[in-house]
Amino acid sequence: MSRRLGFFVDASSCSGCKACAMACRDKNDLPSGVRWRRVYEIAGGSWRREGEAWVPELVAYNLSIACNHCEKPECLDGCPSGAIRRREDGIVVIDRENCLGCRYCEWACPYGAPQYDEEAGIMTKCDLCADLVDAGTSPACVRACPMRALDFGDIEDLRAKHGGTADVHPLPPPEVTQPSLTVRPHRDAAKAREKKGLITNREET
Repeated sequence: MSRRLGFFVDASSCSGCKACAMACRDKNDLPSGVRWRRVYEIAGGSWRREGEAWVPELVAYNLSIACNHCEKPECLDGCPSGAIRRREDGIVVIDRENCLGCRYCEWACPYGAPQYDEEAGIMTKCDLCADLVDAGTSPACVRACPMRALDFGDIEDLRAKHGGTADVHPLPPPEVTQPSLTVRPHRDAAKAREKKGLITNREET
């Protein structure tokens, strides 16, 4: 079986500090409005009355997400110029020279990973810090996390080491693209799906 690199996210430990997103922005010198790694703030639920008391049934947690370097990347299938390809190690990259800036990949990706650079007129996205990986080090986001809530490596090794699932609210069903992602869900994740928890910081993502 060929190597397939991906991410582990420990949503149960994520504090929402966004150090990972800032490290990604700094490392890749991203322009305003382009966010390769986003930290979703999920909240929802309500209160219920028990006798004279009101009992909270609230949910709140954070989920750090970037490109998931999928086994079946919709962005690649949707690219008319062939600018998107999967490397042998599973990293999905965009060839800036061949990109038309048509944004088809942005529309196709259920995770919102491809990001349009208006100044350059092309699509961009997380490449798992391929230059750092090729040099034998970790992606910038993984190294920046003070809670050690991020890890990277071969996705099967990550699943064996950490467990987890890619079927976590509010992410789309993993069967669609088979993401190279495993998440240790926050304790509120199942309740968030039931209570229809929402991403409350859409303007940041």
